[in-house]
Amino acid sequence: MKNCIVAQSGGPTVAINASLAGILEENKRSGYFDTIYGALNGITGIFDKRFLNLSELQNNDSEFTKKLTVTPAMFLGSCRYKLDTEGENPEVYEKIFSLFREMDIDSFFYIGGNDSMDTVLKLSNYAKRTGSSVKVLGIPKTIDNDLMHTDHTPGFGSAAKYIAASVREIWHDTMIYHVKSVTIVEIMGRDAGWLTAASALAREGEGTAPHLIYLPEKAFSVPVFLKDLHHFLDKQDNVVIAVSEGIRDKNGKYLSAGVSTTDTFGHTQLSGAGKALELLVKEAFNIKVRSIEVNILQRCASHLASATDLKEASQLGAHAVVCASEGLSGHMMVIDRLRNDPYTTQMAVYPIEKIANGVRSVPLSFINDEGNDVTGEMLAYLNPLIEGEPEIIYKNGLPEYLHVDHLFR
Repeated sequence: MKNCIVAQSGGPTVAINASLAGILEENKRSGYFDTIYGALNGITGIFDKRFLNLSELQNNDSEFTKKLTVTPAMFLGSCRYKLDTEGENPEVYEKIFSLFREMDIDSFFYIGGNDSMDTVLKLSNYAKRTGSSVKVLGIPKTIDNDLMHTDHTPGFGSAAKYIAASVREIWHDTMIYHVKSVTIVEIMGRDAGWLTAASALAREGEGTAPHLIYLPEKAFSVPVFLKDLHHFLDKQDNVVIAVSEGIRDKNGKYLSAGVSTTDTFGHTQLSGAGKALELLVKEAFNIKVRSIEVNILQRCASHLASATDLKEASQLGAHAVVCASEGLSGHMMVIDRLRNDPYTTQMAVYPIEKIANGVRSVPLSFINDEGNDVTGEMLAYLNPLIEGEPEIIYKNGLPEYLHVDHLFR
């Protein structure tokens, strides 16, 4: 027998299940694995021996992978579990690989973001050191688009589309009143401003929102910000501003309205950059100001998914099966962009040790010199990623997705 286990980890996206569907479809074509198991709730599902037989679900429903592709979040559930190093806890590695032997596991695929790739690195290193034949491969996903050595990550294109559509709708909402107003939209992005940059796609012409964009890659200055805003308020009534949650000053101090904390992986959990700016603007200009925090809404908005995003996510899943069949381990699947027009990509791989625990920031060439907008180079990069609309099935007026009852058992 030759089986594999797939797990999902980290924050949800619109496209992560498309990668899972890609694995299943490629295996149906190639027949490389006898059975594909899904570990529930990430790596913790392996510890607890909680599995779904995905091959069986696929065989019993000819539409399963089609439905799975457009179902948001994580069909297999998730976790935020930091795997100890082998030196800290060798027993956990022995337990995992003992189960792999018991289940005739040939390959383990982990679909996730930066922290998930840290797990791929640790498990693949252990397999190599102990002479295990199990292949360990990473498949990327994150709306933050901050994984190294890939042109972009599945999940980002759809989240970018949601952000752009939402900012455009916010602009239409604010511009109807002939009064001075400022709307500040705080968008996810602790260390990288990719998602906030996508708000620029909302523009319908000169003078339309967003009017100012601030990313964490450039130091944020309150006096300069107020000067930028004053420039626009002198010319027009309504101003919409997009800011990353991770904007910080030249000393690296985050702009926050509350006390910051850290998560399991030591990442800073931020609180209210938008609210902090709202209070500053009210005090400085004494006009109508509101802040909107776009928190988790864009992560699972399949009704605004990018067909390009889902297609590439599926292709990466399929590519992982091909790589496993060729004996590859210790790598992450990546997207190489060959050209913008016509938009062309190819699926490739990159060594996991050069990806895990790194952060891919927005290049400075994608940000204007003033640090309050993005450049045409950024727009050329972003535009192809939001193209196309997948076919979503609606029932009683709402999108119909696969049920996830198995996560409650």
